[in-house]
Amino acid sequence: MKQKWVLGLVLALCLGGLAMKWRTAHVNAAVAETLRLEPQSARAARTMLITLVDGREFPVNYLRDGELVFMGIDGLWWRAFQDPGQPVTMFIQGETFEGHARVVLNDPVLVENVFARLRPTVPEWLPDALNGKLVTITLK
Repeated sequence: MKQKWVLGLVLALCLGGLAMKWRTAHVNAAVAETLRLEPQSARAARTMLITLVDGREFPVNYLRDGELVFMGIDGLWWRAFQDPGQPVTMFIQGETFEGHARVVLNDPVLVENVFARLRPTVPEWLPDALNGKLVTITLK
């Protein structure tokens, strides 16, 4: 009886994870298509497409400040940008840019300053650990 309960729980978690992964991929593809078709839209003003070296593509909110682009990452894929970081391609409002992306782990003042502009509506009570990681991209 106990084994069936554990097996059922594991199966439910696996199915839930697969459903979430499918939904995320479907939503990401729809957002990417919108950004390409409507590069001057309100969504494109705050969302870019970033392509990693391995070909994975993600729509992410961004903030551009001169030769720097900032993005906040929720989830574990921020680890791809640990030192030394990696080259990326960005599609921002109809233009393609190349840059080098690196996660910011040891500068809480910079993180707070950028997130205050990048994600101004994040609730104050939300712990920083749940507020994502900041990635800085230096344009080439």
